[in-house]
Amino acid sequence: MMGEDKNNILIFIGALLFSASLIFLALFIGSSQINPADILGYIFNSSSVSTPAAIIIGEIRLPRIILAFIVGAGLAVAGAVFQAIIRNPMVDPYIIGISAGAGTGVMLALFLGIEIAIFNLNSLPAFAFLGAVITVFTVYQLARVGNKLPVLTFLLAGVAVSFILNSMMSFLMVLRTENLQQLVYWLMGSLAGSAWGDIKMILPYFITAFAVILFYLKDLNILLLGEESARHLGLNVERTKIILLGAASLLTASVVSVSGSIGFIGLVVPHIARIIIGPDHRRLIPLAALFGASFLLLADTAARTIMAPMELPVGIITAFAGGPYFIYLLRNKSKNIW
Repeated sequence: MMGEDKNNILIFIGALLFSASLIFLALFIGSSQINPADILGYIFNSSSVSTPAAIIIGEIRLPRIILAFIVGAGLAVAGAVFQAIIRNPMVDPYIIGISAGAGTGVMLALFLGIEIAIFNLNSLPAFAFLGAVITVFTVYQLARVGNKLPVLTFLLAGVAVSFILNSMMSFLMVLRTENLQQLVYWLMGSLAGSAWGDIKMILPYFITAFAVILFYLKDLNILLLGEESARHLGLNVERTKIILLGAASLLTASVVSVSGSIGFIGLVVPHIARIIIGPDHRRLIPLAALFGASFLLLADTAARTIMAPMELPVGIITAFAGGPYFIYLLRNKSKNIW
């Protein structure tokens, strides 16, 4: 047991060091390369850095890096929660249509010009959450057979609903041609133009959803035993599933509202984290958050540099990595990793 705890600590330390190195790399690499001394100077004493370098670091790259961390962590944690509830490693907010539902909510709000602030909280994540919740409910009702939820049917229902929602978003894009390029990039998933205001907008929703999930980590472990076993252990299964589905949907919606539909992070990252550290969600969720943040930051750094000065939507990079991994999971679905 002591050896296992030591290994887990080393894994988390390694993940943290890797994340820190990626942050420094992302601050350094770009169309305008920054002197490493300026980066260190900005971190420890921003007044010692020249004005152009300070603007690039503090107003362009740093908010984008932080937003990549938040979005990546949110998608990975949401994917881990959905996988635990459905008890299948092929479930992902993108694949089952929740990202598309959240995106449709945002697109409708933008198309209708509904963008208000309540108690200093922007309403776009709220519309994204509404779209995500409606999508979850629709997919769940389409896939349910009596009191059972066949996994394959659930996945197919999610894909079908996702197709419909993506066509709706494409239709709205055609009607709003004045912002067509921006909307295309948003639909494909992009962190271009990230600002501190985006972080401020989604942070209350993100923290609320993440806190709820952390509170229910023990219940997530119980759900892995199966619904009947969970009921025998005194867990209110339906209420727990509804709360966790709501929290994971809010988590997905909050990040999708600023990043667009970035796919496969919620599929790939929890699966890798589960292989490394095991199925105990008390360790899995924090590690998945770290891995998801690092993965998206690495993908976004590649997206803005691989064809510089042109910038690719980061969703292309994540799909390129996640698509083959999804095929791998399909080919090895008989293996039990729970």
